[in-house]
Amino acid sequence: MRSSQRGMTLIGFLMVLAVAGFFIYLLMRLFPVYSEYYAVVTAMKSIRNEPNVAQLSPEQIRTLLDRRFQISYVDSVRREHIKITRERGYNLTIAYEVRRPLVYNLDFVAKFDHTVNLAQ
Repeated sequence: MRSSQRGMTLIGFLMVLAVAGFFIYLLMRLFPVYSEYYAVVTAMKSIRNEPNVAQLSPEQIRTLLDRRFQISYVDSVRREHIKITRERGYNLTIAYEVRRPLVYNLDFVAKFDHTVNLAQ
């Protein structure tokens, strides 16, 4: 009778639950960072689609970005992370890194770098 029984033991179930819980916790810690990155990319694309953006000065472009970042609750990007270079129009580059705590004294670092061409 015992040899025909199949299934997971309680210890096996607890191990699977612990592994699944760890990955869910990891996802909960990483999701806000990537969500913020996608808000940055969306703001950059909306700047690119702005009419006559190629005629604006770099300071005006930074101001437009700051406004969009405030609306989207982007806190990790500072003005020193934004680089605007003139090369066949303007190239807008944002490169930054985010460091957040993960578990006790273990942190994770996420590096982001995105460039859009503002020439139209």
